[in-house]
Amino acid sequence: MADLQPISAALEALLADVNPVGTESVPLEAAAGRVLAEAVTAELDVPPFDNSAMDGYALRAADAGHWLPVSQRIAAGTPAAELVPGSCARIFTGGEIPHGADCVVMQERVEVDGERALMPSGIPSGDNVRLRGRDVRQGSVLLNAGERLEAAALGHLAGQGITQVSVRLRPRVALLSTGDEIIDSGTPLKPGQLYNSNRPMLKRLLENFGAEVISTISVPDSYDRTVELLTHAAAEADLVVTTGGVSVGEEDHVKAALEAIGQLDMWKLAIRPGKPLALGRLPRNDGSQARFVGLPGNPVSGFVGAWLFLRPLLGAMLDCPTLKTLPSIAASAGFATTTGPREHYMRVTLQFTANGVTAKAFDDQNSGVLSSCINADAFAVIPPNSTIVEGDMIRCLWLAG
Repeated sequence: MADLQPISAALEALLADVNPVGTESVPLEAAAGRVLAEAVTAELDVPPFDNSAMDGYALRAADAGHWLPVSQRIAAGTPAAELVPGSCARIFTGGEIPHGADCVVMQERVEVDGERALMPSGIPSGDNVRLRGRDVRQGSVLLNAGERLEAAALGHLAGQGITQVSVRLRPRVALLSTGDEIIDSGTPLKPGQLYNSNRPMLKRLLENFGAEVISTISVPDSYDRTVELLTHAAAEADLVVTTGGVSVGEEDHVKAALEAIGQLDMWKLAIRPGKPLALGRLPRNDGSQARFVGLPGNPVSGFVGAWLFLRPLLGAMLDCPTLKTLPSIAASAGFATTTGPREHYMRVTLQFTANGVTAKAFDDQNSGVLSSCINADAFAVIPPNSTIVEGDMIRCLWLAG
C-alpha cells in the first residue's frame, strides 16, 4: 500500500492551476442555480420606506391610550399623507407609515366606534414598524461573487429590480462510460452485461455541482478507440470524466490512453471505496488543457469520488466557495468498524437529538451496493488503521448541495 496516495495529495494535484471559467449575462429568471461572477451592490434601500408589519392603526406613540379620530386609510401600494396631529391612520400590512406616526397597533387591540378608535396604552415608539433599509442599505454589498443563486438570493436580487446578472459559464463536461459489459437501459441484457447506473447518477451530480454535461459516450474495451474518444472529448469539454477502465486489468485502457496523449497527475488513492481513481489533464489543439477525472466503475466508488473530487474541482472552476469544500460535522458513531491502511468513507444517516448528532452506518458498505447511497446524509470519515466503537466521536462530511 506504500504507493497509494492520501486524499489530501490528490486534492492538491486536482486543484493545482485551476482557472475559473468565463462569464455570461443571463436574465434573472434563468439564473437559478448559477454562480454569481461579480459582486452586486444595492442601489435601493430595502424596504424603500418605513412600512407597517401588520394590519392595524398608525399613530404617534405619545397619543396611545386615547380615543383618536381616523384621519386616513393607507393600503399597501398607495402613498400616505402626513398624519394629522392627534389622529391615527387605518393602515394595512406593507402600507407606508405616514410622516408624524412612529408606531402601529394591531387591529385586534383596538376598539373602533365609527370614525374614531381607542388605542391601548403603553405602545412603544417603533412598534410594528419595518424601518427603511432594515434589510438592505443602498450602497452595501448585496451579494458577493461566487454566491450560488438559490431561492433567497434570487429574491434578494429581484428586490432591487435587477433583471440581468453576470454568472459563471457552466463548465462543460464529457461523461464517458467504459466497458463492453456496460449497456444502456432499454436494451435487453445478455449474459455478463450490466445496465449503466453510473451515467444517470453522475450526470445528476455534475449538474447539481454546476456543470453542463454536453456529451455521454460509451467507450468499448479498445485502446485505440479509448484514445480517439478521449481526444474528441477533450476538444469540446472543460472536464472529461470517465467511469471504469482505470484499474490494472488487461481491458482497462483509460490510464494507458491518458498517459499516451495527456498527463497523469495522480493514480491509486489510499481511500475506500475508490482506490483506482486517476487524475490528470488532456491537451487540446489550441494548447489549453481539459481536466480529467477517471472514476472507478463500481457505482458507490463513483458516487463517493464525485463528491470528494468532482464537486471541489467544479467549485474551483466556478470560483464558488461553497462548492470547494464539504461541510464537516462531528457525530457520535452509531456503529463499530475497523479499517485497514485506507481511509474509509462510510455512508451514514445523521440523527439529531437533544444529546447531539449520531451517525448510523448502512449495514453493507460494499462498493457495489448503490442502495447505501440513496438515503445517505453524509460520509463518515474513518482514518486508516483505526478501530471505532459505538459512541466514539467521528468526523462526517455532510452531503449538502
